[in-house]
Parts: sequence; structure tokens; C-alpha cells
Amino acid sequence: MYASFKSIGAYIPEEIRDNNWFIQRMDTSDEWITKRTGIKERRIASKNQETSDLGTEAAKIAIQRAKLNIEDIDLVICATISPDYFCMPSTACLISEKLGIANVMAFDISAACTGFVYGINIAKAFIESGMKKNVLVIGAEKLSNIVDYTDRTTCMLFGDGAAATIIAATENKDEAITDVQCSADGAQKDLLKTPGIQSEEASFMQMKGNETFKVAVKTLTSDVKRIMEKNNISNDDIDLFIPHQANYRIIKAVGDALKFNDNQKVLTVHKYGNTSSASIGMAMNDCYENGTLKYGDTMLLDAFGGGLTWGSAIIKFCGK
Repeated sequence: MYASFKSIGAYIPEEIRDNNWFIQRMDTSDEWITKRTGIKERRIASKNQETSDLGTEAAKIAIQRAKLNIEDIDLVICATISPDYFCMPSTACLISEKLGIANVMAFDISAACTGFVYGINIAKAFIESGMKKNVLVIGAEKLSNIVDYTDRTTCMLFGDGAAATIIAATENKDEAITDVQCSADGAQKDLLKTPGIQSEEASFMQMKGNETFKVAVKTLTSDVKRIMEKNNISNDDIDLFIPHQANYRIIKAVGDALKFNDNQKVLTVHKYGNTSSASIGMAMNDCYENGTLKYGDTMLLDAFGGGLTWGSAIIKFCGK
């Protein structure tokens, strides 16, 4: 039995927060933000929307596009660093309840911006072991809840949103996920963090920008090279390179180092900002909805986040 990537869906909040919003509130400019990040806009969830609401809407689309019923889902995984509740219940449990999924295993994972790739890896393992058949993987974030809007070094980087996919069992090897590799290094935990409730610091995201940039570019580049060499895949075999949408400078540096052309590289950071675990899925959904991503296309995913965590995946898109 193989694991197949059957669908993609996303929920994009309505409110658009452009760079002018920050210009009116702090000492910055559109030129300063754009030059350092490439971001022009980000989406912000409404006050009455929580992370589970965003994830539920994305999941509905993914399930429908996979042509499945709610009763077909036998595992729900949610990747998030901005859950509805501090510890419990999990956001996956809340999403399951809102979808009408009952008596099905559901849990959250915390892998920051690599969460979507981690989720796919876990789903793949459950399916290949024969334990599950249709796994719902969600990356959902309401990062506006944990952003310090007085910290101009980080606050304009992040936005809200959600993405979801169905990873399903298949006997067709041609539709199988080629490979997923994930890793972590806790020794570099201080580069990206959100202090806990027992800390004297406020529970907002904190980042050492320059150090993170250097480590991210090096790690993302080497991780992609490793997974491509392992699977004997060249650049010509990749239809879409979809990296985590953190910062345009990182995406450009990694894309140039790997020698992907502009038609292969997917870029959405300019309109969504960094949406952490939702980032890759939201970018993928854009490609699906504009016709760039088609059945049989090979995607290369590449992510890096707090932990530190990182991961890459080579996936054939099997959504019809």
C-alpha cells in the first residue's frame, strides 16, 4: 500500500493588511519592508475566528476535492504554533468536531514552519503501515494572536491562514509520494521561539533575523540536494518548487543555489506573508486554483522553522 497526495485546499482570511498599516503605526516604510522581506500584504483573521475555524474551512475544501465523505476520514493531524487553547483540547480535536468527525484519532504537532511537511510524513507512515486509509493533514495559523505589534523587526512578517490535504491509500505505485525527509536540531532553539507562560517575557514570537537567515539558506539548500540525490531526481524532473514562504530573500537565495528557473519557483510571500505551517499548502493551493498545478505534476516542498526543524518532500500531485 502506498500513500498518495489526493487534494489541496486553503482558507484565506478576508482582511488584507498592507504595508501602509505598519507605516501608520511605527517608524518604517514600504521600501524598507519590501527590500528586506518581499512582503506587500498579509491576511488577518477576524476577532471571532480562531485557528480551528480557519483549519475547518480549508479541510472542507480538501475533503470535497478528494471526493470523500466525512465518514471516510480516519485520522486528523493539525500542525500549528497558534492553537485555540494553550495545551488542550488540541486544535485537531476542535476541527474534527466542527467537521462532524467522531471517534477518530486526532492530534496536533508542533514543528513550526515545517509542520505541513511533518504532517505529510506522519500520514505517509500511518498509511504505509496499513493503519489508516484517508488522513486529513492541516496546517493552520492565527499568528496575529502571537505577534508583538510593537516589535518592528518581526511584526510585519506574519499573517493568518490555513491549508489542508488528504493523504490517501492507493495500490497504484505511480501515484505514490516519492519521499519525505524531516529533521530537527534543538541546539539552535533560541533563533526562533515563543517564550512560555512561565517566562517573564511576553508570549510573542521572537526571532534572531540575521542568524536565522544564514542557517535557513544553508539548511534548505543542503536538504533539497540530499533528497534529490537520494531519489536520483534532477531539476528537470521537478514541475514546481514550493518552499516555505518566509522571506523573499531566503526563497531567492535557495532557488538560485539550486538553479530552479522562474517557472518552477512558487512565490506567494508578497501577498500572504509568513503563515508558518499553512505557508506551503496555501502556496500550493494558489497553483492548483490558477491551473499551474495539474494531475501528475511533481512538486518539491522545502521548509524550515523554529525548533529548529526542517524537511523536504518529493510528491506527485494526484488530485483530479
